[in-house]
Amino acid sequence: MFIGSSLWDGRAHYLDKMTLRELVKAYFAFPAIQIYLVGSAVALGYLITLPIDPWRLLLVAALSPFFYGIVWYLLHRYVLHGHLLYKFALTAPVWKRIHFDHHQDPNNLGVLFGAPYTTLPTILAATIPFGWVLGGPAGAAFAVTLGLLLTCFYEFCHCIEHLRYAPQTPLIQRMKKLHLAHHFHSEKGNYGITDFSWDRVFSTFYPDVKNFPRSETVFNLGYDGDESIKYPWVATLSGHEPGSIPARPPAVSGDARP
Repeated sequence: MFIGSSLWDGRAHYLDKMTLRELVKAYFAFPAIQIYLVGSAVALGYLITLPIDPWRLLLVAALSPFFYGIVWYLLHRYVLHGHLLYKFALTAPVWKRIHFDHHQDPNNLGVLFGAPYTTLPTILAATIPFGWVLGGPAGAAFAVTLGLLLTCFYEFCHCIEHLRYAPQTPLIQRMKKLHLAHHFHSEKGNYGITDFSWDRVFSTFYPDVKNFPRSETVFNLGYDGDESIKYPWVATLSGHEPGSIPARPPAVSGDARP
């Protein structure tokens, strides 16, 4: 059992009912975050056993945030918000877990975190070739390390954007405003989480909800009643109408207010 995982056993955690202190406690107790941190330590440990060219590693470090940003943008826009995965019985549960559930109830911390069985293969598939091209085996190990740590950073920022908390930093305030617009106004833009540069590049950025059409599919991502009849697997697993918000279970974290 992972350290602190008992905090999550049979419990639900909702960011709109949590304090920052409660979030930090739940965040580091979540098994996926622990897997990422352990994985980054393992990759770093392997790195120090290899011949190292500091300049190549510096190049990997400098380019990793940009590379991570474009990979996340493309996955978020074309895979997580795509309609292909829910059309097949084999992949429908994956799509439901990795994004549909999050848009159904954006403040449910349990489905905000990525599922390791989808995130880890994606991180490795993206970072290993990227790092290898720039720096060989050492570059690949370093890229994996940075990819896992960037994922932890991204996940925490994502939590803050949904937390019942008013950030004091203007940059985080703006990130939160833009991301909440993606969840509660239109999911057809603002695909970035911490970096909206690629939204600007691909013309999906909208800074003001007044000038961007409201989406009727912001909670169901286009998986509506008609789609659920043709492709029933997500609806069957969800147990409720695709256009409705699922009822929350009564269990909450010990510190969270009901």
